[in-house]
Amino acid sequence: MASTSHEQDNKAGIFFSSTLLLWLVSVLFEIVFNNRKELSCIIAGACFYQIANRVIRYLISRDPLFVNTSVSLLHSTITSLSVVSILVTQWLRNGSSGMFEHSQLVGDTWQWAYPALCFSCGYFAYDQWDMLQYRLYSGLIPSILVHHLLLLICFTLALYRNVTINYLLLTLICELHSIFLHVRKVRRMAGIRNPKSRFVKVEWVLNWITFVFARFTSHILITVKLIRDAHKFEQGIVLPLALFGMAGMNLLNIFLGIDLFNAFRREKKPQQMNNNHHDE
Repeated sequence: MASTSHEQDNKAGIFFSSTLLLWLVSVLFEIVFNNRKELSCIIAGACFYQIANRVIRYLISRDPLFVNTSVSLLHSTITSLSVVSILVTQWLRNGSSGMFEHSQLVGDTWQWAYPALCFSCGYFAYDQWDMLQYRLYSGLIPSILVHHLLLLICFTLALYRNVTINYLLLTLICELHSIFLHVRKVRRMAGIRNPKSRFVKVEWVLNWITFVFARFTSHILITVKLIRDAHKFEQGIVLPLALFGMAGMNLLNIFLGIDLFNAFRREKKPQQMNNNHHDE
């Protein structure tokens, strides 16, 4: 069984490493030969998070999972602040009228939305490589590697064609929830596991609120918006790719919700067992 699992991990590693290499070659080709200097923010993002990885590894811990989770927490925080800042700035400058119209979401680009998307795209490339390098995945089809590959394909093609940038920026509002996912991982690795702790209780409340509103509901609304405006898209790959990407993200959100619920129940069990023990 162990050898079979190892073989599956190896096959997954080879496949996702190959796709990551092809992606990198494609991005470098666009930057160097097509003079797309604005795409350099992708490389800058990947380098920034790799440097953050080294700093955490050197100063705090050498545990690959702790380092990876800490860098992911950094990305979620930076991206959440960026998305909220861009949306608030856009709203203050032009008001909410027409902000979420089809023409705005598909053809226009809000200020700083393009470099923010590039920088985040660089993170997903870095994180894919870090997980492959330290084997922070399992199975033949690891959901986290599929998630990152899906995002890299959708984000990069949109950046190449400079379309649906605002749509994709809206999908990143889910990083608000990712903050609390990563906080939970870090505090458990730090040994803070008491379900009666006020910190843990508040964290779970924020985890569920942001999962429902910032991740699950927001992605459903974006999908509904795409379907309602389907007739407004020009013929081509943009709409099918957008719908495929959102379908994949919504499916992964369902699995994430199930995993989150199971984790919540596991953390509550020790508390319930202690209460039963005192009653006896």
